[in-house]
Amino acid sequence: MRLLLMRHGQTHANVSGALDTAHPGVDLTDLGRAQAVAAARALADEHLDAIYVSSRVRTHQTAAPTADERALVPTQLDGIEEIDAGDFEMRNDHDAVAGYIGTVATWLEGDLAARMPGGETGEEFLARYDAAVRQIVDAGHSSALLVSHGAALRTWTSSRMEPAPDAPPATEPLHNTALIVLDGDFDAGWTLVSWQGHPVGGDYLEDDSAPDPTGDLDSDGDGEIG
Repeated sequence: MRLLLMRHGQTHANVSGALDTAHPGVDLTDLGRAQAVAAARALADEHLDAIYVSSRVRTHQTAAPTADERALVPTQLDGIEEIDAGDFEMRNDHDAVAGYIGTVATWLEGDLAARMPGGETGEEFLARYDAAVRQIVDAGHSSALLVSHGAALRTWTSSRMEPAPDAPPATEPLHNTALIVLDGDFDAGWTLVSWQGHPVGGDYLEDDSAPDPTGDLDSDGDGEIG
């Protein structure tokens, strides 16, 4: 099947740099809503059998324009939420952001037993995300859109797709309404079709002034994983 993985639009927490992972989460900004409308236009030629969203309000708001244009009702799917920030929830100070991103970096380097302080391990994250994606695959769609979260999408995709020489590293930015497209399933493996790290509606919909810690896996403030 074809799996389109989109990050939600910009939220007020993205702008302030806060680690917002708990339910229900904050709303989209005006720019985030514009990104959602532009994303619907950008996906107009894509066949979609279904749309899936997490329990966080920002994914519902992002999916709404695409769903409305296609007369589809998004399905809320538990398990595709953002990586739980645990003790760092709603903090935006350097130590919290570095702790969160540093833990995700540890997972990407292969230590999935490491635990986010007050949160989940890499193994637990991948298990719940795998279970959710399996529900999509088992539904028999030929193509589906999944609206999820930055660090979660980057970590799951990088861990599950087949190695490809032209695949971007997991450290590649995944900005609001960025889109990753995969083909395959759990038996055949997932092959990368495309990785668009910037808003699908165009770079003019990007806010370079927002710190957005889950958009860039950056624990040092310089675009690199420390």
